[in-house]
Amino acid sequence: MTLAPRPMRPHHIVMTEEETIDRLLPLVPRLGWTRLALAEAAGDAAMADNIFPRGPRDAVAAWSRLGDRRMAEAAGDLGALRVPARIRRLIEIRFEQAWPHKEALRGALAILATPWNAPLALRLTADTMSAMWYAAGDRSADFSWYTRRASLAAVYGATLVFWMRDASADLGRTLAFLDRRLADLHRLQRPRKAG
Repeated sequence: MTLAPRPMRPHHIVMTEEETIDRLLPLVPRLGWTRLALAEAAGDAAMADNIFPRGPRDAVAAWSRLGDRRMAEAAGDLGALRVPARIRRLIEIRFEQAWPHKEALRGALAILATPWNAPLALRLTADTMSAMWYAAGDRSADFSWYTRRASLAAVYGATLVFWMRDASADLGRTLAFLDRRLADLHRLQRPRKAG
């Protein structure tokens, strides 16, 4: 007597963190940054919990890190530009890449704005500022490492707030705002002549 072969169980498709984020972002405007959205993006709740053990908080952090990496990849070699133009281009790329997901970004910022997520928000901001300066060619290891990142965080943060409130059909007004902030920063950092 021969036994009939047992039916093969379908292999569960294992999603990577990056793939899950890409599938998640279009769901967020409808479902929010929720475990339901994570489960739908990952294929099921168990997979979502495996990829993002702390739920939406982990997903927001993963999106931020992914944005840092994709920004640097899209920028390529910025060596032909002066440093302020490199920084401007990197911020522009970051906004261009976030453009299709502005509502998801609004929700992510709301999560990071909660008091219990303040340490994470600070860490992600610091990581993004470091990614920008690194992509711009900065390899400093002295005190200026901190001051440059703090100054850029202030400019980036103000520009991000402006962009989130701007309902324009393109980035024109936001980039003009950014240019003014960068010009202000340049004036503040210019050494003053002794009187």
